[in-house]
Amino acid sequence: MRKAASRFPTLSRHWPTLAVLGVLAARYAGDSLRHRREQGHGYSLRGEELDVRSPGFLHASESLTSAPISRGNELELLVNGDEIFPAFLESIANAQRSVNLLTFVYWRGDIAEEVAAALVERARAGVAVNVLLDAFGTAKMDSRLIDDMRAAGVTVARFRPLKRIPIGGLNNRTHRKVLVVDGSVGLIGGVGIAKEWTGNAQDPDHWRDTHVRVRGPIVRGIQGAFADNWLEATGDVLVGPDYLPDLPAADGAGPMQVVRSSAGVGDTNMEALYFLAIASARESIDLTAAYFAPRPAFVEALTQAAERGVRIRVLVPGPHIDKDLVRQAGRAVYDRLLAAGVRIWEYAPTMLHAKTMTIDGAWSTVGSANFDNRSFQLNDEANLCVQSTAFAEDLTAQFERDLAVSREIRPGRWRSRALHQRVREQLLVRLRREL
Repeated sequence: MRKAASRFPTLSRHWPTLAVLGVLAARYAGDSLRHRREQGHGYSLRGEELDVRSPGFLHASESLTSAPISRGNELELLVNGDEIFPAFLESIANAQRSVNLLTFVYWRGDIAEEVAAALVERARAGVAVNVLLDAFGTAKMDSRLIDDMRAAGVTVARFRPLKRIPIGGLNNRTHRKVLVVDGSVGLIGGVGIAKEWTGNAQDPDHWRDTHVRVRGPIVRGIQGAFADNWLEATGDVLVGPDYLPDLPAADGAGPMQVVRSSAGVGDTNMEALYFLAIASARESIDLTAAYFAPRPAFVEALTQAAERGVRIRVLVPGPHIDKDLVRQAGRAVYDRLLAAGVRIWEYAPTMLHAKTMTIDGAWSTVGSANFDNRSFQLNDEANLCVQSTAFAEDLTAQFERDLAVSREIRPGRWRSRALHQRVREQLLVRLRREL
């Protein structure tokens, strides 16, 4: 008996670890309901064809995402830190009643100090200032800034603190980046608060990003993107005219929606939105994606669009990407996309952090959502969607400027890439569920 027992000393000594691994494996397997399209086919549209210029497309988007259509809003496109942060700081400085800031990234640098100082100044002036920081994304933030804000009367909360959230929730973050002032001015997009986002994408130390500022009834949707994360983190429901004033419509920039999504069983709003837009494209798709690692369902959606004659241009980061694992996983699908006629560029000057898509020169979306499983299934995201040829033209003009400093992936050269590169891509693409 002693001899038989000695055959399994490691197993008996490590059974607690094995038990924990078993629980995690079961949880991961249970997650399959949220990833039912990781293998096989994706979606199909049932009914008449949609045109993104039509009311029917807006009706479908509203139905799928529960995001109401808003009209009579002013819209301002902001490109890179040199445009984004002046608008950001100006909006805070003009606050009279409330400031709500939600961000995934708040790191270090002069801009981190400037934003904190602006929030402190408004709080000391009697404005209600609320700041919600994702506990994972803001881990590098200087704690002194939080102390200074709280001392001035700013209410600062952490979203899903790492020490207090169940293991199953650690992977589900709020990736939203929104600022709402007096309930009447809203900013939304991809920018984080850190030195990397300052400047004008002039070198690898200054990133490329896109944001927008809006005024009008649509701001209530941006306020909602803040409020539901704030409710979870604090238990506070923000009500009254300081947060939700009357917002009369004016001559606007076209119908808009704020689409927000959260992790859960089944399809998220963001996933449904992107599929609907791609499936409705008739002429063109211009996609800018900071992190591009699409699951088979979205590879299929893009290739089907290309095969029905849609001109598709995809712009992704090049060698300056901050997460090279995502880049390599994304490159694993280049072969299929290129074969279908999709054209792909990699941005050369610096890290490309923008997340935008324009369909048929008439409908566009800007926000925090990347073209990967993390945005479609794991994170809380928020995007502004606009049906407007004028705004689409502005985004397209910026897209063309970005392409001019990017390297196009040519099918012939791509097929001749080194074997070790192919192997790495195929290994990393297996991880795309978590990227």
